Amino acid sequence: MSRPPITRVGLQLAGYSFPGVMDDKLFQRVVDIAHTAEATGFDSLWTMDHVHQIASVGEPDEPILEAYTTLAALAAVTSSARLGVLVSCNGFRNPALLAKMVTTIDVISGGRAVLGVGAGWHEEECRAYGMDFQPPRERLARLDDAVQICRAMFTDHSARFTGRYHSVDDALNVPGPVHPDGPPILIGGGGERVLIPLVARHGDACNFFGGAATVRHKIEVLERACAEVGRSSGEISKTWLGTAIVTDSEAELQEALERLGSLLGVAPSAARGLALCGTPAEVRRQVAEYRAAGVDGVIVSVLDAGDLDHLHRVGTTLREAMDD
Repeated sequence: MSRPPITRVGLQLAGYSFPGVMDDKLFQRVVDIAHTAEATGFDSLWTMDHVHQIASVGEPDEPILEAYTTLAALAAVTSSARLGVLVSCNGFRNPALLAKMVTTIDVISGGRAVLGVGAGWHEEECRAYGMDFQPPRERLARLDDAVQICRAMFTDHSARFTGRYHSVDDALNVPGPVHPDGPPILIGGGGERVLIPLVARHGDACNFFGGAATVRHKIEVLERACAEVGRSSGEISKTWLGTAIVTDSEAELQEALERLGSLLGVAPSAARGLALCGTPAEVRRQVAEYRAAGVDGVIVSVLDAGDLDHLHRVGTTLREAMDD
């Protein structure tokens, strides 16, 4: 049975460095971005779960807000967009507490929360903050436990679960989520041996990177994993994450691609293949390629999200692309 996608057009709030905006005015700019996004076609808003800015977005000492406190604040000042973290680093928080936090955001927002969660990858910030960073196999096993705990916390009055690394015993989550099934759970990552099978067993949604051919391959792997556990892949919402640049000026596009390529560590020509970029017509064609590959929605970051006119154009273009 197919379910409605968790998002058709999402905006990831990745960078918080806005020229001329002082720290005490920073969140107001975020609110302006969120309101513009809701008004122009974005149906979901996402924060990143990092405490140091990552290289693909900016310099390590650039401003970055903590993911869940920012999301909770946005829950109170937005009205329609789903709200999630893309994706929570499982090692940052006890999974039962994470479920409580997401449920609280769900209550504040009137049922708009999504739990995005992954195994975590950024060792440097974990070490800097004094948090453990386990080997990949252990992080993935901990993620498996965490997803099952969160599901139990969302659906059971008194959750019990004993896993390899995490357990809960009569864990109460009151008030519960707005909807009986709880917030949908998006499991991040494209690992074909462990992560995609984990999505097939426990996920409501997944998120992939890369070009359309890469995404098509990942979805085919997911379909096979779902078949192995007797589940329809139509139950799982599939999204693509990348950057969006909409401009009619080739010079402006090249400048943006050079900047994006520098952040990603690739040539501008390679960056072009990893973004939705160009004129509105070109972007609509690129979105159609991802939809043909099997995605239900796209989630994008915008290099200068504080440029509300550009954000407006990106949102409008992507909404129209998804309506084509």
